Amino acid sequence: MEEIKIFAPATVANLSCGFDVLGCCLQNVGDEMLVKKNDLNELRITKITGADLPMEIHKNVAGVAVLALLERLDSKQGFDIEIDKKIRSGSGIGSSAASSAGAVYAVNKLLDDPFTSKELIEFAMQGELLASGNAHADNVAPALLGGFSLVRSYDPLEILALPAPSEIRMVVLHPMIEIKTRESRAIIKQNVTLASAIAQWGNLGAFVSALYTCDYELMGRSLHDAIVEPVRSILIPYFDDLKKLALDKGALGFGISGSGPSVFAMCQGDTAAEEVRAGFVDFLQDKEMGFELHVSEINKSGIRIL
Repeated sequence: MEEIKIFAPATVANLSCGFDVLGCCLQNVGDEMLVKKNDLNELRITKITGADLPMEIHKNVAGVAVLALLERLDSKQGFDIEIDKKIRSGSGIGSSAASSAGAVYAVNKLLDDPFTSKELIEFAMQGELLASGNAHADNVAPALLGGFSLVRSYDPLEILALPAPSEIRMVVLHPMIEIKTRESRAIIKQNVTLASAIAQWGNLGAFVSALYTCDYELMGRSLHDAIVEPVRSILIPYFDDLKKLALDKGALGFGISGSGPSVFAMCQGDTAAEEVRAGFVDFLQDKEMGFELHVSEINKSGIRIL
């Protein structure tokens, strides 16, 4: 195989109770990438559409992720990468992760799969390091594995794939403002109280249990952030109003997607998701605020070949 075209999905990270360790994969939102072998022994980004991003390999998240993979293999094979960005940069739904994960997935396929999907996470994390200053895996893991992912440990890296109950629907709202991950991380407190930590541990454990038992009510009770949301939510217009609206319309829970400004409402079934979606539309149109909305099932397979 000399070239491959792939769909690299958007993701929702943190999910309230799992800062930097929990994420899920969306079904119908994502980038497209075309990767071709070349005979130049050179890695090149030859085309980017949909966003103004650097073409230089060492300044692009896809470039540094693939470099890490090729260096591990000591491979001189050259590749040309074309990226069609459909996930807005700084939107909070894994734009950099889609590029990083998609690029290493495609190159791995063209090299006859020397690495498993889980092994590719380590390379994709190098793109996240460039984008945010932190090599987190809660976006790239679900993009590569599909479904829900839990980072049990970063050193050594250990990622667990979690089940995705079929009735979960994610309503993702992106207010048309941009919040850079690096800047959003900078305002987070580096120390937390024991009481907050205990609350967060309990919610994360309960949420994982709820995924295995399909206990949607427990999922909703667990989607609570005692540590990060109180700080980051002040950056997002109408956050408290949107949260109340979503819960009043029947959402299981509501929170910040990644570093924001996107927010998510997790719902059980299509009817509840549509109620929340329509409520968001009415509210934001009344405020005359620009936005994008996505309603998605959980993507259980992750990146796919087109």
